[in-house]
Amino acid sequence: MNDMKKFNLPQLPYGENDLSPVISSNTVQLHYGKHHQAYFNMLNTLAEGTKYNDMTLEDVVVHSFNDKEQKIFNNAGQAWNHIIYWEQMKPGGENYPSGKLNSMIEDSFGGFESFKDQFIQQSVGVFGSGWCWLVQNDDKLEIMGLPNAENPLAHGKITLMGIDVWEHAYYLDYKNVRPDYVKALLEKSINWSFVADQLK
Repeated sequence: MNDMKKFNLPQLPYGENDLSPVISSNTVQLHYGKHHQAYFNMLNTLAEGTKYNDMTLEDVVVHSFNDKEQKIFNNAGQAWNHIIYWEQMKPGGENYPSGKLNSMIEDSFGGFESFKDQFIQQSVGVFGSGWCWLVQNDDKLEIMGLPNAENPLAHGKITLMGIDVWEHAYYLDYKNVRPDYVKALLEKSINWSFVADQLK
């Protein structure tokens, strides 16, 4: 790495304005530019001089969770979670998944509409701050609502997609109406090809 920091915020795969109107440029500037950057900054500070400084970000997430190193996990988890969050979206999105992913959604949830309903319901069920995840469990898919920085990686599961339900992710654009935000992302902004590429 060119700079001295071990862990670095990746570039957005699109411009700050490109997810609008689903996610405004104001939200992207705050969420990516301030919140996501801050998790990396804090992780670099906390990991310096520890065993975690020699690990990949993924390994820091898993090991700090298992070691109950809460501060390091919170920042590593959020750094990793948001990488997935930004990468899984694209301007204009895709209306629905296709191929193997679509078949697995049909088998696991009874169709895409039913999946969306269940995903929104789980998102709303996350009390306070947290994430709602789509994970692969062998040949089935599951939805996991997890608190704070927790993610499927820490629990040994395969992550396909994750929607941030911390208020900073949606409050500027959707006020306190979390279901509208989640629905808009699922219908208008997800790059389902990226999600399908995460299948094992």
